[in-house]
Amino acid sequence: MNKPFVKQEKIRFQHIDYAGIVFYPRFLEMLNCLVEDWFEEALNRPFSKMHETNGIPTVDLKIQFKNAARLGEILTKKLWVNELKKSSVICGFQFVNELEKVVLEGEVTLVNVSFQENKNEIKSEAFSEEMKEKIEKYKL
Repeated sequence: MNKPFVKQEKIRFQHIDYAGIVFYPRFLEMLNCLVEDWFEEALNRPFSKMHETNGIPTVDLKIQFKNAARLGEILTKKLWVNELKKSSVICGFQFVNELEKVVLEGEVTLVNVSFQENKNEIKSEAFSEEMKEKIEKYKL
């Protein structure tokens, strides 16, 4: 049975608003960090190399805020594959606090793209067979 990609993140002062809870755009930054870590650590495709000729932009995002996250808490962030298509991948994600309460969950669609050196032309590009095999390991 496949397992999700998992990382932990401590809620820091930089994440919170005046009420002492995570300001919602910071959750999107945390999600992007999770995706970036997944590509580097699990798929062996670090953004630092990929972005020389390719990218993996988010084209659709569904998100539900379930519970507040507060300064000092540790969140367990999970990412898995719901569907792998020719040039895109639909991933589910969930952030859970130390009390096992879901803080955030949703779905993100990422598209594999290529671009020319000047980055004026961007178009979708099929995943390689090798990359599809790596991604499939996270399909639940």
